[in-house]
Amino acid sequence: MGAKLRVYKRRIRSVTATKKITKAMEMIAASRVVKAQRQVAASTPYASELTRAVTAVATGSNTPHPLTTEVEQPTRAALLLITSDRGLAGGYSSNVIKAAEQLTERLKAEGKEVDAYIVGRKGVSYYSFRERKVVESWTGFTDSPTYADAKAISAPLIEAVQRDTAEGGVDELHIVTTEFISMMTQTAIDDRLLPLSLGKAEESEESSKGEILPLFEFEPSAEDVLDALLPRYVESRIYNALLQAAASKHAATRRAMKSATDNAEDLIKSLSRLANAARQAEITQEISEIVGGASALADATAGSD
Repeated sequence: MGAKLRVYKRRIRSVTATKKITKAMEMIAASRVVKAQRQVAASTPYASELTRAVTAVATGSNTPHPLTTEVEQPTRAALLLITSDRGLAGGYSSNVIKAAEQLTERLKAEGKEVDAYIVGRKGVSYYSFRERKVVESWTGFTDSPTYADAKAISAPLIEAVQRDTAEGGVDELHIVTTEFISMMTQTAIDDRLLPLSLGKAEESEESSKGEILPLFEFEPSAEDVLDALLPRYVESRIYNALLQAAASKHAATRRAMKSATDNAEDLIKSLSRLANAARQAEITQEISEIVGGASALADATAGSD
C-alpha cells in the first residue's frame, strides 16, 4: 500500500470515529430536547397565570411596594444572564451573550450601573476572560434545571431589589435568556422582571372588549399579598427562563451535531473517492511496471538470440 493511500485510510478512520461521536451526541440531544419541551409547556402556563395574578394585585390596589414601584431616576440595574455550561451548540451561548452586551450598553447609556449575575460556565468564562466583575454566578445545572435552582438564583436578586442602592441594591432587574420557539428557531431575548411592568395589564383590560373586570379584596392586606406573591413570581419566571434556555441549548446542540455528522459523511465520501483514485493509480503503475519489465525481458532475450 502506497504512502498516499495509507494517509487517506487513516483520515477515513479518524473521520468515521468522529462521525460516531457526533451522531451519538445528536441522538442524546434529541431525546433531551423532548423532555425539556414538556417541562417548558408545563411551566409556562403557571408562570403566565402567576404574572397575571401579581399584576392584578398591583393594579387593584394603591399600595406602594418596592417590587412594583417605579423609581423616578433609577441608577443601578441587575442583569441576569443565562448561558450554557457546555459548548458544541453552535452560536447558542454567543448569541445570548451578544444580547446581554447590547442590553448592558443600553442601560449604561441611560446612566445606570449594571451588576452582572451569570448562569452557566460559558457566561462566567466570558466575563472572567475580560476581567469584568460578576456579583454572583451559578453553574452545573443548565442542561437540566430544577425549581430549587431557580429559588437559589432568585433569592439574592430579590434581596438586591429590596435593598437601597446606597447599600449595594438595585432599582431594576433584567433577564437575558434564549426563548425556545421551535426545534429550528431559538431567539435571544431580554426582559425586565422588576419593577413589574403594568403595561400588559392595561393592554389586557383594553382587549377585554367590555367584559366585566373582577373586583378584588385583599386579606390580610394588599402589601402582605404582594410580599407573598412577588418572590414566587420571580422564581417562576426565572425557572421558566431556565427551562426555555435548556430546551434551546439542546435544540441547538442537536442541530449542530447533525450538521457535523452530515459534514463528516461528505468528507468520508470525498476521502473514499481520493483513496479509490490513489489505489487505481497504484494498480495502474504496477501493471505498467510489469508490462515494462516483461517487454524489457523480451527485448533482452531477442537480442541474445
